[in-house]
Amino acid sequence: MPVSTVVGGKFRRYNHVSMLRQLFWGSVLILNIRDVFLVIAGFIQSVVKLTIWRPDVVFTKGGYVCLPVGVAARLLNIPLVIHDSDAHPGLTNRVLGKWATLIATGAPLEYYSYPANKSRYVGIPIAPEFQVFLATKMRQAKVDWGVNPDRPLIVATGGGLGAGRINNTVVLVLKDLLKLGSVILVSGTGQYDELRSLTPPNDDNFQLHSFIAKDMATLLGAADVVLTRAGATTILELAALAKPTILIPNGKLTGGHQLKNAAVYLKQNAVKMIDENAMLDNPKIMVDAVRQVLDDPIGASKMARNFASFVRPDAAKDVAEMIISCVK
Repeated sequence: MPVSTVVGGKFRRYNHVSMLRQLFWGSVLILNIRDVFLVIAGFIQSVVKLTIWRPDVVFTKGGYVCLPVGVAARLLNIPLVIHDSDAHPGLTNRVLGKWATLIATGAPLEYYSYPANKSRYVGIPIAPEFQVFLATKMRQAKVDWGVNPDRPLIVATGGGLGAGRINNTVVLVLKDLLKLGSVILVSGTGQYDELRSLTPPNDDNFQLHSFIAKDMATLLGAADVVLTRAGATTILELAALAKPTILIPNGKLTGGHQLKNAAVYLKQNAVKMIDENAMLDNPKIMVDAVRQVLDDPIGASKMARNFASFVRPDAAKDVAEMIISCVK
């Protein structure tokens, strides 16, 4: 079946801004009102498409574009399966969860308010190349990436789009980080040119990359410690690598979902976490956190084992089985 699109609209709300202020935030209010009509249009499109296709089951992964499709499936009495990666359900999944036939979750069920009788903790499907790197493989991966294999490797990444506040902090404390080990910073394309002018040329101690299209598993697998945001999929990829990880969640995102993602793993001593606001006030907090991991290999190893316990290697299979089980 060819790819087909429907329009969608989102309800903009920001964790760091009070709801009262958002109600009177003109530009946000206008966009939210506009997007109500986009959701209605997307719902009509979805009803038409699902009526023509008449699928046996509809599967949605969260995000605002899933709302009109999921509601249309409900209207047409088509079984609906949803998967929720984040420990904090988004608005779309909270709505669709009331009608879903089955619900798969990325984190343990205790972090959700979904009905237990139709929910199952399956984890998050990830690519098979994300798996534990033993010492020999880690060393070879460092060689392959052109960094000194005899030094610890610190990898900082904000995901595909980068993370400006992480990037800027790494640059501010780069000299101190380089005293602890080699550094690879994946900046995202938007800030790469600016950071390139502020950082040394790539060599065996420091590298700046705008984006890693492939081999991200090898880069993360080579790392002795990783600094990153708290997106659900990234977290589980690092858990599969059993990698000592320092999460720096973006607290401004909708519902504070990255803060809630990080809290799941912090509670089990599976990661360390840096408060972004505190880091901006005192960038040396990043250096201190990295030093704590590298100076305590026993503690880092225990943290990595705790992290790996969250991995569900059969996540994709389990989700597929849930979908198939709903076919009438």
